[in-house]
Amino acid sequence: MARCFLVINPGSTSTKIAVYEEEKEIFTEGLTHSSEELAGFATIASQYDFRRARILDILKAKNFDLGRLAAVIGRGGLLRPIPGGVYGVNEAMKRELLSAAHGEHASNLGALIAASLGEELKVPAFIADPVVVDELSDVARVSGHRLFKRISIFHALNQKAVARRWCKENGKAYEDASIIVAHMGGGVSVGLHQGGRVVDVNNALNGEGPFSPERSGTLPSLQLARLCFSGKYTEAEVSKMIAGQGGLVSFMGSNDMRTAEKAFREGDPEGSLYYKAFIYQMGKAIGALAAAAHGKVDVIILTGGIAYGKECVHGITEMCDFIAPVLAYPGEGELEALALAARRAMDGETPVQVY
Repeated sequence: MARCFLVINPGSTSTKIAVYEEEKEIFTEGLTHSSEELAGFATIASQYDFRRARILDILKAKNFDLGRLAAVIGRGGLLRPIPGGVYGVNEAMKRELLSAAHGEHASNLGALIAASLGEELKVPAFIADPVVVDELSDVARVSGHRLFKRISIFHALNQKAVARRWCKENGKAYEDASIIVAHMGGGVSVGLHQGGRVVDVNNALNGEGPFSPERSGTLPSLQLARLCFSGKYTEAEVSKMIAGQGGLVSFMGSNDMRTAEKAFREGDPEGSLYYKAFIYQMGKAIGALAAAAHGKVDVIILTGGIAYGKECVHGITEMCDFIAPVLAYPGEGELEALALAARRAMDGETPVQVY
């Protein structure tokens, strides 16, 4: 009998769920939570009962028999740095997520709700490739000062999913491939996948790499230091400049890259400049990782929502196809990636790691 997997992906104002039968999507549903609904919750963890109940309501409305589930998998939250892969949700993980020991984010609820439903249904509960995946090589961890260390926070789930997808389509083991993946969404991460590990990648959350729709990426260090001590801004305001109100939104007042894309198409000089600058910075980041790979790159993959933009893909391809073929796998694909991870874990293709 075909197995079903429930996927849970909580976001700041939404909860996305899906049910897959083996590799086939049965249904996907996105639940939107209004600011009024969430206003009464002091912490992310306190939203647990509310979000769990909404998920069960949807499954009931779909007339889905929970007894068909072979496993439940949730989006991994903010945990300590761990290697990529599939992890069983255990007590240690739940304690850290409940206490927000490593930070508070809606994705923390993914593992907690998965564990609850798994215990109730007596099926395994997993997470896979959370944003804190850390597989950096030692040399990639070194920054420019002994008090600073490069940190791995990136779109691990989607990056690894599209890399595995390309490998499957081309009859190559992920562990034997050398792939550069550029995820382009609200944040941007560019990673070098070698030997089944992401050995170098920019910190996509708070201050490295190309700018994105709402993050500044790498900034001139001394200018930033002077701004911090100018007395004009609080720490919170500077943090917001780096992540939330940086990048495109600081240039054009919009966090939608399609705004810059439209300006580029219409020949608007200012908007075109920022759009071309984004493409330029993406190409530079890919080129830097090509050097880190000694030029031995099988493929360059562009993914995330911005990869739907034909001009963007064309511009990056023009810059980088001398390195390796450039392919676009647009979109996030997080729900499918989690479902496939659960299937691999149940089949023994991927070891279930202990947190």
